[in-house]
Amino acid sequence: MAAAETVKTTVEQFTAAGNVAFKDAVEKSLANLNEVNTHSKKNLEAVIASVTAATKGAEALGAEAMAFSKASVEANMNAAKSLAGAKSVQEVVELQTAFAKSALETYMAQVGKMSEIVSASMKDSMKPLNERVTAAVERFQAAR
Repeated sequence: MAAAETVKTTVEQFTAAGNVAFKDAVEKSLANLNEVNTHSKKNLEAVIASVTAATKGAEALGAEAMAFSKASVEANMNAAKSLAGAKSVQEVVELQTAFAKSALETYMAQVGKMSEIVSASMKDSMKPLNERVTAAVERFQAAR
């Protein structure tokens, strides 16, 4: 009878230890799953922030292009009026030369503006993604 009770006690201890181990494993799994969900949520938020910044940059670039196009059409119309009112070939050449020089300078300034917009947009749209990559690298390094 004593042997049966010893076996029963051993089985109960083994079962209790197994239950505790199972409970600990489930709790750790749930904690890890929660951590992965949090990480995924932050990644999604970073992607949304990145797309939002890129969209704002594209809108700014489009608005700048439209404003430049409008100004260019007006400048071309004014140049055409000036050329039409020229009284000599010499005056036409001078007006055309001045217009070409002004148009080139304006175009180069516009290219600079648009490059700045693109650069700022890229920087703003990559920032949230870079932050998530940095956080992931730090997490992996801390885990080692």
